[in-house]
Amino acid sequence: MQQETLISRAVEYIRSLFEGNSDGHDFDHSMRVYRTAMVIADTEPACDRQTVALAALLHDTDDAKLFATEHNENARKFLAKEKISEEAADRICAAINAVSFSKNRGKRPETLEAMIVQDADRLDAIGAVGIARTFAYGGKHSRSLDASIQHFDDKLLLLKDLMNTPKAREMAGERHRFMEQFICEWQKETGQ
Repeated sequence: MQQETLISRAVEYIRSLFEGNSDGHDFDHSMRVYRTAMVIADTEPACDRQTVALAALLHDTDDAKLFATEHNENARKFLAKEKISEEAADRICAAINAVSFSKNRGKRPETLEAMIVQDADRLDAIGAVGIARTFAYGGKHSRSLDASIQHFDDKLLLLKDLMNTPKAREMAGERHRFMEQFICEWQKETGQ
């Protein structure tokens, strides 16, 4: 029960933090990452489920695209309020810090928990949801449709082969194929 209460409070914390955000890095995104991370965690019995859950829920609370914070300030504020030990908070923040594609390019996360959360976040960047998020972010940041399409080659179409866990690799295959179909249809409709 205590674990469920902690998760409920984390959900309410991120709900208030992301209120009004509509660029694809919002409350709904964090909840999808959390749910996907827990599905992956179910296939990885050696993982620390609390670390996975909290890192997934809090993974964007200090994203530089959204907040001008340093050293996981927003995440640590919540964890301290919940009396999470400093050692556990450090593990959670290490998992959070392993998520970013641009900051961690070419690096594999050091812990199973970080691998799971990174996979869950990357899965939310591909497939139908990933396509929608790409254009939501592009529109909010005045990115042209062509620039948003370029993002597929720069990042999204690479993610399938960067998954860490077997379950994430399985989930990524179908989402990747859907994006390839979308790109084919885009090229056909635009004459590119």
